[in-house]
Amino acid sequence: MWQERVKQVALGIRRQVFEHTIKNNGGYLSQACSSADFLATLYVKTLNLGPSIAPAIPLPFAGPPGTHNPNAFTGSDYHGEKRPDLDRFFISPAHYALVIYAALIEVERMSPEGLALFNQDGSSVEMIGAEHSPGMEGTTGSLAQGLGMASGIALARKLKKEPGRVWVFLSDGELQEGQTWESLEIIHHYNLNNLAVIVDVNEQQCDGAMENVLQLGDIAAKLRAFGMHVEEVNGHDIEAIEQACEVRPQRGALVVLAKTNPCQGMDFLEKRRPKLHYVRFQSTDEKVTLETAIRQQLYT
Repeated sequence: MWQERVKQVALGIRRQVFEHTIKNNGGYLSQACSSADFLATLYVKTLNLGPSIAPAIPLPFAGPPGTHNPNAFTGSDYHGEKRPDLDRFFISPAHYALVIYAALIEVERMSPEGLALFNQDGSSVEMIGAEHSPGMEGTTGSLAQGLGMASGIALARKLKKEPGRVWVFLSDGELQEGQTWESLEIIHHYNLNNLAVIVDVNEQQCDGAMENVLQLGDIAAKLRAFGMHVEEVNGHDIEAIEQACEVRPQRGALVVLAKTNPCQGMDFLEKRRPKLHYVRFQSTDEKVTLETAIRQQLYT
């Protein structure tokens, strides 16, 4: 059953990110908690991707793309060939890179040895994913750039009558950015119904809780006002996620609002609210306490 495979991958993602965080004395842990279930669902069940055509162990950074650099590459090769019948998958929140690497490892698109290259000088396995990082179509650096890039690809694919869908993964913090709403206007104008978006609605961003930084109000209503087809789901209910992702609207892009818990699977993190964006240890005792509590939950 695909459900069992998804659960295994989601657990593997959380474990990979947890182990990395403990080993490196910090990491984007809450992002793995919130997104692991829907990312596992996408990779295992939803996305129509070809086999990876990238090296199992990521190559070193080969310089920026350009006409004078034939060795440049993008991380999109880990999602397979760019065939007309296959999907494309854009990762917009680049700080989720560690989670994406873990997902690629769990679905056997990248070797576990690749994670040892994380954030090393000259490595393509960057802490904040760039266009050459595994799984990345482009550099989304400042938040909210991914949807615009994907919209351009979706428009090109629609004009060429390619059947493959274009998928975009957003964080809810990107809905605080103007570029996102400009992209939604383009999506509506050209009726890019071959584009699908999934949003990690974990209500957290780098400065704390979303509501304390910039309240968004009724996100679903706003998206519908921009002409989107919106599905709201529990982001940890894999069958609900899959069902929502199967929707193919006649008008507007599909937007799946996956409401998630940034402490899902690691309950001990609740003690750190509201500072969940990046888990950093202030003392050895704090690290040992957190490791003991979470390891017990993840491995029993």
